[in-house]
Amino acid sequence: MEITVKLQRYGQTPILLPDPASDWECTNIFNPSVIYHGGLFHMHYRAQGFDWISRIGYAVSADGVHWNRLRRPVLEPVDGSDARGVEDPRVVELEGVFYMTYTAYGREFHGRGEPTHAGGGILPMIAASSNLITWERMGPLVRGEDNKDHVLFPRKINGRYAALHRRRPAVWLAWSDDLRTWPEADMAPIYGPRAENGWDSVSVGNNGTPIETPQGWLQVNHAYDQDHVYRLGVALLDLDDPTRVMRRPAAPIFWPEEMWELRGDVPNVVFSNANPVVDGTVYVYYGGADHVIGLATCRLDDLLAYALHAP
Repeated sequence: MEITVKLQRYGQTPILLPDPASDWECTNIFNPSVIYHGGLFHMHYRAQGFDWISRIGYAVSADGVHWNRLRRPVLEPVDGSDARGVEDPRVVELEGVFYMTYTAYGREFHGRGEPTHAGGGILPMIAASSNLITWERMGPLVRGEDNKDHVLFPRKINGRYAALHRRRPAVWLAWSDDLRTWPEADMAPIYGPRAENGWDSVSVGNNGTPIETPQGWLQVNHAYDQDHVYRLGVALLDLDDPTRVMRRPAAPIFWPEEMWELRGDVPNVVFSNANPVVDGTVYVYYGGADHVIGLATCRLDDLLAYALHAP
């Protein structure tokens, strides 16, 4: 019997829209992180306003669907390293502290050689917080390269912190003793595009925090093809050695179908930074066409069975 899984959208409309009365989130809100803590869903999302500079906002929900948001961003640019925006947050709790990984897009290039982004560059940053509102920047995972989609594992592995990151076009693993220094010697590629597979044939990247199960780390990922259509898939990594990919089913589990996923600031995109598990349900929050925020769900047992047994 063939096992298939497709995430189920919550309704046919986004769960969060830009605020036309706001100066900083009136154009786009997308690519959210969501963490479940203290009986509440806490969302950090990327927003753009009149100036098209990305900032990170915060919202809270009792049910994961209806949200109350702060009127001002909780993280925004401070200097030349992130003057063009702070993007794509992913939040995890580690040892009683909240850590946010995010991309700083700056007018300055911190590295050797030519700038990677139109005269500037990006930094895969880490910040820390005790309350999910005020954040202290800790520093980047690497410098001087086109590297993003980085996300921390929710606990230490073999006594060390671990993070997934994307060195185009592949997913890599990095290790650290203090979350500030990530030795290049301890980095290794895990998996990359599958040229013969269609939907993930050009580039792959990480979504939310890996989900720990007895069978391995369940990682929801994203990828795109030659037509630049973003879809979501899943991989299962070894608990003690996440460089070992135990299973990676061939088919995607989610793709753009609704008009607000097919048309927007960037068309044909479903892009997720969050997959918290609450009462056995995986909540996959995602940006639709870089313009709005949607939600799709599935049972954790079904997703794990798919990762274990689907071709």
